[in-house]
Amino acid sequence: MIQGCGSNVGKSMLVAGLCRAAKLRGLSVLPFKPQNMSNNAAVTADGGEIGRAQALQALACGMDPITDMNPILLKPESEMGSQVIVQGKRLATVKARDYARLKPSLMAPVQDSFARLRARADLVLVEGAGSPAEINLRAGDIANMGFARAADVPVVLVGDIDRGGVIAQIVGTQSVLEPGDAAMVAGFLINKFRGDPRLFDDGYAQIIGRTGWAGFGVLPWFDQAHRLPAEDALDIASGPRRVGAVKIACLQLSRIANFDDLDPLAAEPGVEMVMVRPGQAIPGDAALVIIPGSKSTRGDLAFVRAQGWDIDLTAHHRRGGRILGICGGYQMLGQEVSDPDGLEGTPGSDRGLGFLDVVTHMQSDKRLTLSDAVHLASGLAVQGYEIHIGVTEGPDRARPFADLQGRPEGAVGAQGRVEGTYLHGLFAADDFRSAYLAGLGVARSGLGYGAGVEAALDALAAHVEAHLDVSGLLALAR
Repeated sequence: MIQGCGSNVGKSMLVAGLCRAAKLRGLSVLPFKPQNMSNNAAVTADGGEIGRAQALQALACGMDPITDMNPILLKPESEMGSQVIVQGKRLATVKARDYARLKPSLMAPVQDSFARLRARADLVLVEGAGSPAEINLRAGDIANMGFARAADVPVVLVGDIDRGGVIAQIVGTQSVLEPGDAAMVAGFLINKFRGDPRLFDDGYAQIIGRTGWAGFGVLPWFDQAHRLPAEDALDIASGPRRVGAVKIACLQLSRIANFDDLDPLAAEPGVEMVMVRPGQAIPGDAALVIIPGSKSTRGDLAFVRAQGWDIDLTAHHRRGGRILGICGGYQMLGQEVSDPDGLEGTPGSDRGLGFLDVVTHMQSDKRLTLSDAVHLASGLAVQGYEIHIGVTEGPDRARPFADLQGRPEGAVGAQGRVEGTYLHGLFAADDFRSAYLAGLGVARSGLGYGAGVEAALDALAAHVEAHLDVSGLLALAR
């Protein structure tokens, strides 16, 4: 089990790299994360949802993602509450203090899922969440040491040297762990080192001397990390400025969800992807503005207006610019979004942005499905996924974005410059992405996005093998 001294120390990428390294060694391997908190979810073939990081790790293993790989998924809907997904299905929406009371009952499904994975593979690589040093959360823990001890899984602790204080991170973690938890730690490793790793030899020896734990290596910064899908909205970065590139702007909503649509676009050499952050104006020279998915459509609709982005969008549209709304962004583009039962927050209804003549009514049934469709403007077959509540209807649905197995999907405005769709993941398809971007004046690049991700995973595995004691890590497995 890979646990971290804090959040964002690189646990997810480490597990992905170790998964691919184990696969290349001829092992059957599966990833597992007992509890994840993320609004960036993947739809699985068994009709559920898991954190997208576990879907990437499954890809690294050469396996299809299944719900057992992430049995508990928390999807924040507000500052106070999160939707709780158990083995792929919504259980409830609870406030943080109520989740603490619910958490002990979730160990049973966590252990059930882990047992099924163990029976299927030579090796299961487990990822923790946050840090075991958060001892105020230890009671009823299912994410870190609580799971490790219940399942008897040895732990390797990861420190992030890039943020500084890595000796204190690791030694300090040991100092606050209760003896039984500390005994589960088999060793440590250092992540994100910049420069010559030998310069840290003395610090490395100090950690070993102060903790008595074995060291499994110092992993330098992985320069190809940007080629892998971003796990968290905080990891989304505007792409490099490219001379002559077509600018695509995406609104960084407060509850942005399922933003994996952006990674393939940002990888295109003819595209300059710009994340419009709170307080910033939408660039006046953007050819396309994307309103992405949201975990709280009405909440983010208010957020859009608070940033003045509704005014910017009107000016952008008046100049002839294009707008694409995906999932929650599609709902915002309509005339009204109503949520009479308060499924995503306070019950009520809000005026939409008014760029499409459609209205959305939130309903409790959640659509979770992998979808094969045909994009009507290009005639190209596409594969994507749907993950939403709400039904959208109205006159602009007579001009659908796609045909979904004989059913019209999405809507296109009368002038053809505003589009809305519930389909995520479309831009991973190379032919569709090239055709769509050609409409913006982007020349076909020949980029193979999926092949690029696979190559990056192979490079990550080689990076891990070159700098860490992978054999020693695998030998820890019980």
